[in-house]
Amino acid sequence: MSATDTCLFCRIVRREIPATIVWENAHALAFRDIKPESPTHLLVVPKRHVGSLNDATDAQLLGELLLAAREIAEGEGIAQSGYRTVVNTGRDAGQTVFHLHVHVLGGRHMKWPPG
Repeated sequence: MSATDTCLFCRIVRREIPATIVWENAHALAFRDIKPESPTHLLVVPKRHVGSLNDATDAQLLGELLLAAREIAEGEGIAQSGYRTVVNTGRDAGQTVFHLHVHVLGGRHMKWPPG
């Protein structure tokens, strides 16, 4: 059994697990987080399995994820007021699903520094 067989986000991409999908293109998919940390909290994932930012080697894919985050923020109406993008890499950073993903958070004032 491969990592993609059991990976939660790969299973969402394959539509084996339900999710509220809000955006999609040929390379990435975005869906609402099931435990939102802000009024708007979405996850942007590559359609192919990449375990974390440490495993990423495709600069074009990384750029596409960030451009998707911007487009999603615009679509959600949070681009002008502000939004945060977060990529947790590794357990100590809080990564719990080991499939690269970009959090898009907004809809409220955020403080710095985070956690």
